[in-house]
Amino acid sequence: MKKLSTRTRVVTGAVAVAAVGASVVGAVSASAETPHQAPAAAVASDVQNKNTFQSSHLTVEAATKAAQASLDAAAKAGQKISVAVVDRNGNVIVELRGDGAGPQSFESAERKAYTAVSWNAPTSELVKRLAQAPNLKDIPGTLFLGGGAPVQLKGAPIAAVGVAGAPSADQDEQFAQAGVAALNN
Repeated sequence: MKKLSTRTRVVTGAVAVAAVGASVVGAVSASAETPHQAPAAAVASDVQNKNTFQSSHLTVEAATKAAQASLDAAAKAGQKISVAVVDRNGNVIVELRGDGAGPQSFESAERKAYTAVSWNAPTSELVKRLAQAPNLKDIPGTLFLGGGAPVQLKGAPIAAVGVAGAPSADQDEQFAQAGVAALNN
């Protein structure tokens, strides 16, 4: 019997492995089940009335308008600020850091807005409540300094504007109120 070269043995082995692999794949494919069909009609559920509620939210355009109005009011007063606009749940919709605003102002603006929307009150008013309930300041994510103003619809908070970076909390709140006022124009 003639001895095969190494090359011939490698090529013959590769062909054999490929043939076995193809037959295994074919057998598995042939025995595979067809996927189940989705039911013809979905189960109907009544989610109206007591199972759901609707809420109002600012659009990105409106939130941007409010934020820009706050920045413009601060610039007119010669102040460098950051501004955040949050939704009813305290999630940031828009956040802008003004040119030259301090590094701490970005997070502070967000926390002031979160605080204002959480209590549906300007943060300057909430500062006064700390005298009766000093533990309020320990709630995570809040900042009890002037500069947060809620945005209301029919008396309920739907968003808030938070401003930080001016030399005083009174100025921060004035600029936040300018953002809220821009939504009424």
